[in-house]
Amino acid sequence: MSLKQRLSGWAKKLKQHITAIYYVYRDPQTPVLTRWLALLVVAYALSPIDLIPDFIPVIGYLDDLILLPLGCWLVIHTVPHGVWQRSLEKASERSALPRFQWMTFVVVMIWIALAAVIIYSLVV
Repeated sequence: MSLKQRLSGWAKKLKQHITAIYYVYRDPQTPVLTRWLALLVVAYALSPIDLIPDFIPVIGYLDDLILLPLGCWLVIHTVPHGVWQRSLEKASERSALPRFQWMTFVVVMIWIALAAVIIYSLVV
């Protein structure tokens, strides 16, 4: 198996796990802490803005290569087994997450507010 095939398989599995983690978040039997962790992982995966911008060579993609799998691992290991199995089945039935058009607007507004606070604190 070539490196390209292994990376492609890994990416498909990660996409399915992100979708399953969304369903973990929505499941009422998920513990509260795991639910918040699942929400953070899905929000980070879908966010148009990264902690480290991707245009920075090498380091820009490291946050995606480390933080997303680490977050998935934490959610998978803290959720009850039955909830994870149900979520994984739902994710295999439905390959795409629902679209949240308004979430991009919310994320951009948060970043603009943070930038305004930083600029204001530097000027004053």
